[in-house]
Amino acid sequence: MCLAAEPTSRGLGFVKRPPPITGGHHGKDNPLLDQGQTALAALLSDLRARSYRFVSPTPATHARVIARPDKQGARTLRDVFGWSLPFEPDLLPREMLASLEQADAVEEHGNMLKSRVRVSSMDGHLFLHSAYPTVDDQSVFLGPDSYRFVAFVQAELASNGVRRLVDVGAGAGVGGLMAAPLVPQARITLLDANPAALRLAAVNAHDAGVSAELVEGCGIEDVPEGPDVVLANPPYMIDSEGRTYRDGGDMHGARVSLDWTLNGARRLAPGGRVLLYTGVAMVEGRDELREALERELPALGCTLRYRELDPDVFGEELEKPAYAGVERIAAIGAVVEKSAE
Repeated sequence: MCLAAEPTSRGLGFVKRPPPITGGHHGKDNPLLDQGQTALAALLSDLRARSYRFVSPTPATHARVIARPDKQGARTLRDVFGWSLPFEPDLLPREMLASLEQADAVEEHGNMLKSRVRVSSMDGHLFLHSAYPTVDDQSVFLGPDSYRFVAFVQAELASNGVRRLVDVGAGAGVGGLMAAPLVPQARITLLDANPAALRLAAVNAHDAGVSAELVEGCGIEDVPEGPDVVLANPPYMIDSEGRTYRDGGDMHGARVSLDWTLNGARRLAPGGRVLLYTGVAMVEGRDELREALERELPALGCTLRYRELDPDVFGEELEKPAYAGVERIAAIGAVVEKSAE
């Protein structure tokens, strides 16, 4: 079962099921964004004007970098919005600090301040997501998996006949928004159970100039039947705290990946595809997710192409008791295609 957080009146809160965001306008006055979102959109515009770039690493790498003596306080925009370091108020241009304050996206950190959002770059685009560390259940994560996911989607997605594309568990919206230029005639739906994620995804869609429908829900069953493409980058870790953005359930973390893929396959339009990017814990050389998909998909009229994209990711997780017996965690890409008949 999936539970969404209650809406909140804070600047990073969310009103359930907002209207679709119409893209193509990068100005600061967009009537479809509220005051806080408009301030965040202005922040992205200001960062772009200053040629801001930052690639988010894994949490383990992030922790190692900010433990260095020269990373105890921010000296650059990348320190503030990438490495999530505390900063002196006069470090930021006045308009940037005003944007953070208007969006309720800054907090006190001792005698300094700290941004509650990060900004990462990808292929010339900027994306808002949660500040490090992402420990809260409503955190919006963007990291190395996001970059691999987008590369996989770009390699596999063809525009022929795509009228509706749904990004399930969209988070910051990276998958759907980066796919949009490849399917220019498609209706883009960003679906997530986390209202904070949809709030940031709305700003990211506006900044990218993409028209996107935002839907708060737990899975593909929350959108009408018949999508031509379903994108899925589900959580796949074994998480003792059960955080929604991270916990992949049983099957050594593969349960959510299996459920999303099968639900997506059931609802696909004839000839439609599910593009799944996820991680799989390998135990005694076995890939439990692949075995389950190969067993279940034929009855749904679907074929499967499946390959490892990276044989060893998040190796530090194997030191945890929950991963006893796991040999490695592999990043995989699966293409599920439904019969056209």
